[in-house]
Formats: sequence, structure tokens, C-alpha cells
Amino acid sequence: MVVLDSPQGAQGDSASARDAAAVYLAQHCPWADLDAVLLVVSELVTNAVRHTSGWWRLRLRVGPGQLVVDMEDSSREPPVPREPDFAGGGGFGWHMVQRLAGHVEVRPLPDGKRVRATWSRPADAAC
Repeated sequence: MVVLDSPQGAQGDSASARDAAAVYLAQHCPWADLDAVLLVVSELVTNAVRHTSGWWRLRLRVGPGQLVVDMEDSSREPPVPREPDFAGGGGFGWHMVQRLAGHVEVRPLPDGKRVRATWSRPADAAC
């Protein structure tokens, strides 16, 4: 398992998260679509940094037949899909997370929320 904690607002959060995820996937889950997982990790970290005023924690783990990426943060507000703004205003990230992950769920926590993205291992792949 790999776990990354804030400090919220630190520069390079997304890059550090992508780097740690890439190493973890190479070692523990080579079947995963590296580009899709790294994009989801980047979006989840960026959104946590941008939309929360407190802590966040990213966790990646390989479970029985699946890869799980959890992003917990201090905001109780669930992600809200926005109309994409092609003039530079964003609105693409949550749509990408939902399309790239096999399954996405948002759960409230006592002090925030958890966004969980999962990918199922193909039957012919070893993890």
C-alpha cells in the first residue's frame, strides 16, 4: 500500500502522487492502465488541494482482484460535475475520473469524505 498525506497547498502534490503511484503500480499491479490511474490520481489530488481547506490523504492498494485508489479529505462536499469550460475554466476532472476508473463512489466520513476509484483485474492478468 502507498499512502500520501497533505500538507495541503504544497507545490508538487500532484507530481509526487503520480510518481509514488507509478512506482507502486510497477511493483504491485503491472496489469493496471498506468495512464488512466495516474490521471485519476492527479485529478483527485488536484481537486483536494483546490477545493478543501484542510487535510487530505491518498491511498493506493491492491486487493483481491482489484486496484483501489482512495482520496480522503476534510471537505464534506461531494464532487460536483460541472459543464466543461473550453476557455480555461476547468470542469473536466470529475468527468475524467468517472470515465477512467472502473467504478467510482463517494462516501461521507465523520470529518470529511472518501472518493474511491477501483479497477478490476482482467481475468488473464496477474497482480
